[in-house]
Amino acid sequence: MRQLKQTRTAEVPQEKPQPKRRKALTLLSAMEEIVERAEGSKLSDEFFKEAKRPIAFVCKRLDLTPAQSVLLALFMNRCYDSRILLSELAGDVSCRTIRIFQYAADIDVLVQRQYLRCRKDSRSTSYYFTSGVVDALKQNRPYEPPSLRVENADELFAGIENVFDRQSDDELDYEGVCRELDVLFQANTHLEFVLWMRAVRDNWLERDWLLLVYFCHLCVNNDDNNIGFHDFDHLFNPRKEVYRWARRELERGDHAMQQDGWVEYVNDDGLADRSCFKLTDKAKQELLAEVGLPQRQASDKGLLHHDTLPAKTLYYNERERRQVEELASLLMPDRFDDIRRSLESRGMRKGFACLFHGAPGTGKTETVYQLAKRTGRHIMEVNVEEIKSMWVGASEKNIKAVFDRYRAYVDKAERIPILLFNEADAIIGKRQEGAERAVDKMENSIQNIILQEMERLDGILIATTNLAQNMDKAFERRFLYKIAFDKPCLEAKQAIWQSMLPELGDREARTLATRYDFSGGQIENVARKRTVQCILYNRDTATLDELTALCDSENINSRPGSRPIGYHVA
Repeated sequence: MRQLKQTRTAEVPQEKPQPKRRKALTLLSAMEEIVERAEGSKLSDEFFKEAKRPIAFVCKRLDLTPAQSVLLALFMNRCYDSRILLSELAGDVSCRTIRIFQYAADIDVLVQRQYLRCRKDSRSTSYYFTSGVVDALKQNRPYEPPSLRVENADELFAGIENVFDRQSDDELDYEGVCRELDVLFQANTHLEFVLWMRAVRDNWLERDWLLLVYFCHLCVNNDDNNIGFHDFDHLFNPRKEVYRWARRELERGDHAMQQDGWVEYVNDDGLADRSCFKLTDKAKQELLAEVGLPQRQASDKGLLHHDTLPAKTLYYNERERRQVEELASLLMPDRFDDIRRSLESRGMRKGFACLFHGAPGTGKTETVYQLAKRTGRHIMEVNVEEIKSMWVGASEKNIKAVFDRYRAYVDKAERIPILLFNEADAIIGKRQEGAERAVDKMENSIQNIILQEMERLDGILIATTNLAQNMDKAFERRFLYKIAFDKPCLEAKQAIWQSMLPELGDREARTLATRYDFSGGQIENVARKRTVQCILYNRDTATLDELTALCDSENINSRPGSRPIGYHVA
């Protein structure tokens, strides 16, 4: 058998296979891998083992825990949704929503680090991304929230406004707002307002502190000096009981802000509104000194400007005319200032208190308006009846507030305004001796306050009344000028008739003036009714007989068969 020759084939050494080089990770690629591996995983322990590498990368780069890294990746997968629900994340990994709830603390950390924004309403909680976070992750870097340190108080209040805006958008609840404000204030301890608020925080309940911050925010950012309950009923959500507690204290005047003099009731024309509030001047001067609030005079609300008052020609009896002209002369700005300086140099009171008394419709109030117009003075008009309050002690506070407000006008105005107590019968009447009823005591107390204020008056006070005969003697002594307004004389009545109805001839006007003992107000009523009739019947004039009929209807007691209004005793 032929023996086959064996030959050896030279063995070629083979190279060992090289491990496939992994592509370098970025935050986005790592998160993409996490999301891919998480699909259908139910976030099991096996998933965390399989996705260990990308999870570890995110953990290291962003300083997060594995659970926080996975959750951030799942949220990032929906970064362009404006409302990401936890139930949607549960669907992405095929688990029940309750499984995601177990990571609530980790989600809270992402919110606190500002990677996520949270929005809560009465039905659900949702999340969303800001553009800054998405941009940072795209650039493979951690998100760094903007610095909270600011240069001045104006920038601080812009930050405060942002916090409250986020609450309005349901991003923050009561606790979240407090937490965000704390962080903001901690970063800005160089500002006086922050030091004030931190001192208040140390001594007040948290809810009271938060409400004071909110009132300051409304004053600075919204220029709001009329804050109602509806403005802050959302502030303590979801803790409604805290809102009810704060509301009760504010209504009673017992809230810490009121007790410390930072907040007061809105007070217009002497009437305190227990449902509306504003910061006091003290709060603006101390808490908000850095903000640079524009210096305002007292609010123009309820103030009558002299240039808005229509000019009218008034007709007086000779005695009244002389007294009104004398008063107008001394109230002219240059002369009035000279008189005040002269009185002060002699140690006398500088204030002018005047009383206009007489029957209704004789021109008392209109005279005040025309004096204001002639002398260029605004009027702070007080409705006396509105000062009185059902709350014990509130009426006294109201009347004090009237004079405090007037003093603010006097201090800031270029020309001292007129303080007008119109129809002041209720406050200058005789005081009740030995008063026992609460109402009588209150009225006596109001009168005593007004008497004290008149003693130190540094301005112009004019009171009008129909019942001067009932005036308390203490008030009578304090009115420097007293002008009695009688019904007009025959000549004045004729002039009034012709001024109201220019088409009347001298004889017709004289006839009406002689026949009817009317005040100027009554003549004006007749003229208005005549104008209405002319419009209704498309006529330009009225006959004397028609005017006479209108006069008879104006004068109740002149009608045939008329009886006085009231009870009649046979």
